[in-house]
Amino acid sequence: MQFADLYQPLSDDAQTRAKKVKLLICDIDGVFSDGRIYLGNQGEELKAFNTKDGFGIKALINSGFEVAVITGRHSQIVQQRMTSLTVPHIYQGQENKLHAYQELKDKLQLSDEQIAYIGDDGPDLPVMELVGFAVAVNDAHPLIKRLSHYTTMLPGGFGAVRELTDLLMLVNGKSLTSEGTSS
Repeated sequence: MQFADLYQPLSDDAQTRAKKVKLLICDIDGVFSDGRIYLGNQGEELKAFNTKDGFGIKALINSGFEVAVITGRHSQIVQQRMTSLTVPHIYQGQENKLHAYQELKDKLQLSDEQIAYIGDDGPDLPVMELVGFAVAVNDAHPLIKRLSHYTTMLPGGFGAVRELTDLLMLVNGKSLTSEGTSS
């Protein structure tokens, strides 16, 4: 099965870059969620996550890829969701995402070209300028879309992460089916 059969055509450059990826780093707000933050009267914070994205992350991890999240905010909701998806590298409260990026790169002994990053707005820009495969969600800020090597067909919070996990798996010869649930 070809990626274009499921989503959209993939440029030769994007395919070449995706084949080198060993680590996927995701932003949270605007990528895993639609970017909205719901606040209750008692100060509680709510976010919505797409189960398709969750299934894609678990399938990617089960296929041997490393996965990380780097987010500027700190939220117990994010910790719970990423832990349930077995994401091993969770960096929250990272106003400067480059510190976490460099730590991950050193810890996993990877080069920039072996790392993909999916983002949606200005705080993602410094990391996206370094990685080998920069991906923007469909509803990302225009500057992020201009910088990216690939822009998803789907918006953040509505399957964009799954689209990227499918892309990485298909170009690397992995099956899109995986046992388990999306949590």
